[in-house]
Amino acid sequence: MGEIIDGKRIAEAIRGELKAEVESLTEKVGRAPGLGVILVGDNPASKVYVRHKRRACEELKVFSEESLLEKDAPEERLRKRIEELNADEKIDGILLQLPLPDHLDEDAMVSLIEPAKDVDGFHKLNLGRLLWGRELFVACTPLGIQQLLLRSGVEIEGKHVVIVGRSNIVGKPLAAFLMQKKAGANATVTVCHSRTKNLAEVTRSADILVAAMGRARAITADMVRSGTVVIDVGINRIPDESRKSGYRLVGDVDFDGVKDIASKITPVPGGVGPMTIAMLMSNTVRSFKMRNGIEL
Repeated sequence: MGEIIDGKRIAEAIRGELKAEVESLTEKVGRAPGLGVILVGDNPASKVYVRHKRRACEELKVFSEESLLEKDAPEERLRKRIEELNADEKIDGILLQLPLPDHLDEDAMVSLIEPAKDVDGFHKLNLGRLLWGRELFVACTPLGIQQLLLRSGVEIEGKHVVIVGRSNIVGKPLAAFLMQKKAGANATVTVCHSRTKNLAEVTRSADILVAAMGRARAITADMVRSGTVVIDVGINRIPDESRKSGYRLVGDVDFDGVKDIASKITPVPGGVGPMTIAMLMSNTVRSFKMRNGIEL
């Protein structure tokens, strides 16, 4: 069986490092880093995610301000709240929890966030800077994947990374990030998707395989070469009558089938998920330092 990459343990170590840094920065600047969170509606997954972020802020002693808007909140109200947080000197990072209700334009609302406070890394300017190689912020999940690899002793430079999935949240920014000519990157990157011909042939060529297509157990054993490092980004609910909830979580990788083939593999849950929140905290601290003229 391949080595299990323990995202929970690695995220805990990163939060410990950040906690010490926040304590030092707060003493130096006279205030703590601040994160403004906006949640519109009552999406259950979003509410859980926001709760985890609240706990992380409490643990690190990061100032957190939450804005909870009703599901049918008009666009003007959301626009006004974003503008208020943009102007608030106590707030270094703004997180607009997605998805938004259907009547709100996600692209337009994300574009309202001041790029220097866009700690999720979703603003078009930040995505463009990432492609340019002069990023302000890297989106949290791609940044978390890189840190999982590096902190697990996986060499990225010169390796063939195959990413299955081309979303603006994971696939595209991860590809742009790992191909950069800099430390912790320098990979050869292939991005696959639903229209890729001979997908299994491509995935078997990977040194590092990232599954991020949002389909339960889509990556099967015959698609993975022996010794590959497998990163599973997927979180999918499947029915399970043995559970009180009636379901359980699985990834985009058939874990049981692949775990004996991969050299290293992330579980679901407990792999990439905890890293996303840790990287949000890291980006918030990064913004705080930039806004206060502190060397990164």
